Amino acid sequence: MVGASEDRIEKQERVARVRRQFDGSPLVLASHEAVSWYLDGVRTHVSLAGPPVLAVRAEEGGDVLFIADNEADRMIAEELLPEDAERIVRVPWWIPPAVAAAEEAGVSESQAAPLLRAARARMLPAETARYRSLGRETAETLTDVLSRVGPEQTERAVAAVTAAELIARGIDPLVVLVSGAGRGAYRHPLPTAGVLGDRAMIVVCGRRDGLIANATRWIGASVDEEPILGVERAFLDASVPGAHLDDAFAAGTAAYARFGFDVDEWKRHHQGGPTGYAGRDPRATASTTDLLVEDQAFAWNPTAPGVKVEDTMLRASAGWEVLTVDERWPSVEYEGLRRPIARAYGV
Repeated sequence: MVGASEDRIEKQERVARVRRQFDGSPLVLASHEAVSWYLDGVRTHVSLAGPPVLAVRAEEGGDVLFIADNEADRMIAEELLPEDAERIVRVPWWIPPAVAAAEEAGVSESQAAPLLRAARARMLPAETARYRSLGRETAETLTDVLSRVGPEQTERAVAAVTAAELIARGIDPLVVLVSGAGRGAYRHPLPTAGVLGDRAMIVVCGRRDGLIANATRWIGASVDEEPILGVERAFLDASVPGAHLDDAFAAGTAAYARFGFDVDEWKRHHQGGPTGYAGRDPRATASTTDLLVEDQAFAWNPTAPGVKVEDTMLRASAGWEVLTVDERWPSVEYEGLRRPIARAYGV
């Protein structure tokens, strides 16, 4: 990866401001989202399901990187900036880097979680460019795969090809969900041997450079998309800089009844929220009071039986920019924004 020095300096300043809230104490960054954000998108994993192989201790004298000894050489050669190599502490493989980084007194990431979410909320220029690239390639993957599947194919076959094509683009397939016509009631449909049938949903969360692109697409029979697009628009209209996340959540969930859905539909699945270096950062609820800012990424995902809409978007000064977009995918204009609709088989 190519480091973004201006972004890194700004991130160091943001973390320093967090540290000042704790009397300047050292701060340990130990999660995938915090470490990858802070180090300009380094790959922090070996196993997608495992903990990070490095941790960062941000302190008065600068950053110290604690890296598992068996990963350090690879990280230096392929992931880190040259100056990072000078500040590495190699940790034996049997000691978690986060534990080694926290051996001296300091502030844990959990103690500073809301402040750290705020610190990474506003996307910087280099990471915004990386996010646009990731979003576009994620959307293109879905178009490429779904343009050549048929109703007789199994959910697992479609998931396998989707994951393979994401990986070919350097994108980690963190989530690949597929539901055929017989499983439309399930909101998190892990793929099965069932066939797609006349209407199917595909959901992906793909990670590259630490950033995560989230998108949902439908293939097969069309339905009336306008009601769920109306709910999504309520979330978007309320997600403006200076607002609070709980208020945006309330505005979006209230829209379900207004657009003809059950008033409690929002209770049956999470609705999304800010995104970036975590799938949702955080997942919006009635008690998430984070302040929303300009240049922040979102992935709202309103859903009801048989319908769902989801894309990764950036709330820039000029309005909404859809990142997971491919002009080849069929869409409609809804209140000034192009939104995806179901794609017919064989098109």
